[in-house]
Amino acid sequence: MATKVVPVTDHIVLKPVKSEEMTASGLVIPDSAKETPQHGIVVATGPGKVNEAGHMETMDLAEGDRILYQKYTGQEVTVDSEDYIVIRFQDVLAKLDEAAPKAAAKKK
Repeated sequence: MATKVVPVTDHIVLKPVKSEEMTASGLVIPDSAKETPQHGIVVATGPGKVNEAGHMETMDLAEGDRILYQKYTGQEVTVDSEDYIVIRFQDVLAKLDEAAPKAAAKKK
């Protein structure tokens, strides 16, 4: 039976995106030279956080979204042999929109 990771408050559970093992020219990158990726795919989001005025601040993220997050943030966890990263919403820098390049190409 698989364990479901359910974040609380303004936390986000991410599946880290694996870094490339080879360059475009075919050179293999050793593990010691790889940088940890700073983007991941959203697996689950918490309900949000209550602000000082008493209003619930929700997050504009959904399961499957690809996001960029701050370097050196989050907590790496392993659940049922799956690696995840749990971060706070305030550490999200941007949401990656894969449709944007296609839309820009149509305008030209």
